[in-house]
Amino acid sequence: MKHVLGAVFSGCLFFLAGCAHQAASPANSAAGPGAVEQVEGPSLDAILAMRGSEVKARDSYRHPRETLEFFGIKPGMKIAELLPGHGWYTQILAPLVGPEGAVYGIYYDEATWRQFGYSDEVVAERLSHVHEFAEMVESFPGTEGVTAQSYTLSSIDEDLNGTLDAVLFIRALHALHYFEKVVGTNSLTSMMQRTAELLKPGGIVCVVQHRAQPELSDDLAQGNRGYLKESTVIDVFEEAGFELVATSEINNNPKDRPSADEVVWRLPPTLRVDPELKEEMLAIGESDRITLLFRKP
Repeated sequence: MKHVLGAVFSGCLFFLAGCAHQAASPANSAAGPGAVEQVEGPSLDAILAMRGSEVKARDSYRHPRETLEFFGIKPGMKIAELLPGHGWYTQILAPLVGPEGAVYGIYYDEATWRQFGYSDEVVAERLSHVHEFAEMVESFPGTEGVTAQSYTLSSIDEDLNGTLDAVLFIRALHALHYFEKVVGTNSLTSMMQRTAELLKPGGIVCVVQHRAQPELSDDLAQGNRGYLKESTVIDVFEEAGFELVATSEINNNPKDRPSADEVVWRLPPTLRVDPELKEEMLAIGESDRITLLFRKP
């Protein structure tokens, strides 16, 4: 069973439209961005243009401009990103916050990785990403002078408490939810507590997550298939004391309506399917996604 879980989850951890409804306008809310001193920096368009063509090819599914504008990420902000993987979003975030800001990569610790049933060699490889984060950020264009540090969940510097403007969960909640609600760990509760400690009062939490449709049974939307219900995600953050500021359909994909036995990693970019199904999955595109903005009171 452990090795099955490892196979199911591993694909999501390293791959990383307008607003249909808003509970409030992020730009006018009392969330973290409003408290950040205005700092000059390169435009988001300029940053997006600096990336390679292979990375840009995902923009039509991930809508980075619209997503980051919705969240209100600005130059000068100090932000943490859970499971940055190979840095698809990091290479936008780091030059965007600039030298006056900072980016922190937060990774699973050894105990969490071992829950996936990985071998010692695979666990060591996963942990090596923690030490490579700063070098990865430096390799991206436009990141000169940007503070970049990384931690595991259990080694986050206590001095960061109360200093961050934003914490980003980009397709990073499903494993934490599954291990807590089904396996019986405290992975999700611990992450919520740590997020609250890291943020300034008024700091924001930015969530993009594979969405399970409301009619799906709860047993099939616990995270092991990659999908969570929007109501589940909202409950998790509100129970942890965060306030829902706004929701968006920026990353909605109505073509993604999985059957009861389908997982999110059948879709691009992972495409873990039989070769004859590849074209069908490419026609669907990347997953249907929730986009939510929360605020620490």
